[in-house]
Amino acid sequence: MISAHVDMSFMRGPIAKAMPEADVRLWPNEDISQADVALCWRPPHGVLGDMKRLRLVHGIAAGVDNILSVPDLPEVPVCRVVDPNHARGIVEYATWATLFFHRGFDVFQRNRLKRAWVQPRQHRADKITVGIMGWGNLGRAVGGALKDLGYNVRAWARSAHEADGIAVFAGDEQRAAFLEETNILIALLPLTAETNDILNADLFAQMPKGAALVNIGRGELLNEPDLLASLDAGHLRGAVLDVFEQEPLPEDSPLWVHPRVFVTPHIASMADPNVIATQMAENIRRAFAGEAVVNEVDRTRGY
Repeated sequence: MISAHVDMSFMRGPIAKAMPEADVRLWPNEDISQADVALCWRPPHGVLGDMKRLRLVHGIAAGVDNILSVPDLPEVPVCRVVDPNHARGIVEYATWATLFFHRGFDVFQRNRLKRAWVQPRQHRADKITVGIMGWGNLGRAVGGALKDLGYNVRAWARSAHEADGIAVFAGDEQRAAFLEETNILIALLPLTAETNDILNADLFAQMPKGAALVNIGRGELLNEPDLLASLDAGHLRGAVLDVFEQEPLPEDSPLWVHPRVFVTPHIASMADPNVIATQMAENIRRAFAGEAVVNEVDRTRGY
């Protein structure tokens, strides 16, 4: 079990339950040089490359960009976790963030500090357009839930998709049309070379004045200085951010204190440790039996 940012000891119990016969070692205090499988979150560079017996690398979440970015990643299968409850948590967070802006709680939060009693006019959900960037399992779950609540939902993806009652825009040529009527933008894209820094000044300028941003994808999707500039210029209304390029978010980051930014510490949703252990156990069985593993990552696509 390897991570430069998370104490992975929380996985000992679930792994013992799913694989009682497993010899579990925790980096960096235990010898992992002879390990056959690496369970990772943000592994430090140089560690995986030194593990000469590796046959499988397994993440603990849906996103594995933090693993694929390792320069000495061995040529073995890399798997991610698919947990239905993870999607439920993302839906809950996205619904809260949408309501946060739709019902004006961002304004009430600032008014409270000024002791200002202001009751703005309310708007129906179907008058609010929510745009979802990323139309994978999580994006579809969020889009369906918000559509059921009455919001006007649209989506954008790198390639064409179809969805019942939701307009899905595709590719760079349709991104401007997707953005131009989006009041609340929810970023759920995986991190790839194409999506890195995609939430930038040019993108914000294509959104309506007074639009809001919710980033629950990856911190590296967002150009933080561009966001702050758009907020300070009064173009974007506000942002709810759960992921950051550097985590934990540094104490001196201006995002902590900006009045139009709401920060949460990467808690939108987390995969169940028992689901992680069960899926890893199945993939270990498959890998050692010469069978195809499940939820294997396409390295060329990045997810």
